[in-house]
Amino acid sequence: MIRRLIIGKEGTEKEVVLVGTAHISKESMELVKTTIEEENPDVIGVELDRDRLEQLLSGKKWQETNLVEIIRTGKTYLFLLNIFLSNMQRQIGKQIGIQPGAEMLTALKLAQEKQVPIHLLDRDVKITLKKAFSEMSLSEKVKLGVSFVGGFFGAGEKITVEKIEELKKEDLINNLMKELGKQFPSIKRVLVDERDLYISEMIKHSPGKKIVAVVGAGHLEGIITHLNSDKKIDLNILNKIPQKKNWLKYVTIGLPVLFVALLGYSLISKGFDATLGVLLYWILITGAFSALGALLARAHPFSIIAAFVSAPITTLHPALAAGWISGLVETRFNSPRVMDFENLPEVSSVSQFYNNKVTHILIVAALTNLGAMIGVIIAFPAIITLLA
Repeated sequence: MIRRLIIGKEGTEKEVVLVGTAHISKESMELVKTTIEEENPDVIGVELDRDRLEQLLSGKKWQETNLVEIIRTGKTYLFLLNIFLSNMQRQIGKQIGIQPGAEMLTALKLAQEKQVPIHLLDRDVKITLKKAFSEMSLSEKVKLGVSFVGGFFGAGEKITVEKIEELKKEDLINNLMKELGKQFPSIKRVLVDERDLYISEMIKHSPGKKIVAVVGAGHLEGIITHLNSDKKIDLNILNKIPQKKNWLKYVTIGLPVLFVALLGYSLISKGFDATLGVLLYWILITGAFSALGALLARAHPFSIIAAFVSAPITTLHPALAAGWISGLVETRFNSPRVMDFENLPEVSSVSQFYNNKVTHILIVAALTNLGAMIGVIIAFPAIITLLA
């Protein structure tokens, strides 16, 4: 889809040619090429930030992945999600024979050939993702998690060339945006609405008198609305991540306080034997569920033992996690090879996630932590029942 606008005040007008694309589409590649050839713009804008530009040009440098740092900083789930989403898009591209982002690469190649400046239009992807996760409600996170699990296990219809092209139809896009707004209002606000504002503002401040801007078709209508508006937009506000109260922080601090309080109550009112019972319940329940998580991740026996031993302690320490321990032990017995890092872009099925030693270690850490968390949820009511 092509949209043409004249923006700016008299004497400083700028011609904007918006090219709405699907990010995995041969027709989009041809549309970008034809438009740039015919329009001869002063600048070419692309819906990319600096990180995604470098990733598109050089490929993801998975070999630089620091597993220990990912596990230690608690980014296991985010890294696995990043691999899953990237590879899902890559697999869709394979189905229809197109590399993801091929239309952006076409624009970049033509800009280099014609010696036309490239103008990056999109907000830093790290800021966008952090804002999205920060502003999502619990119900939205649950819905999103269910959607990802369904995709992970192969649910959903097969993506074809025809479906990709169907997604570029204006009425369908508007309906999809409305549905996204109903299901995930926070995600739509951050990933779509705010980026529409950001991209339109970057177009307004682009150099030259004529710009061809290559953007996702889903952003077209929003960008056009903002380009036609005289309202001043502060990009600093759009780049600011809101500081919300982290209730998990209070929970992690409150758990050991509650546990010590229960121990104190048990010792004073029930005696020494009951207190030993409380400790035994805590050790067995948190340890067993943590070990079960490691077992489901097909961890090494020593990693499973490490999960069992560490969980009763780490669940009461705000700065530790059982998954860190089991994950680090797993790296000792199943250390990733160079080929495991090189094959990360091909990991897309459940079996591949388990068999690749990089993702396998991360799954061990993730499921151990999940098991420990379930253990805590079960252990406290069990202890209270014991003391009743």
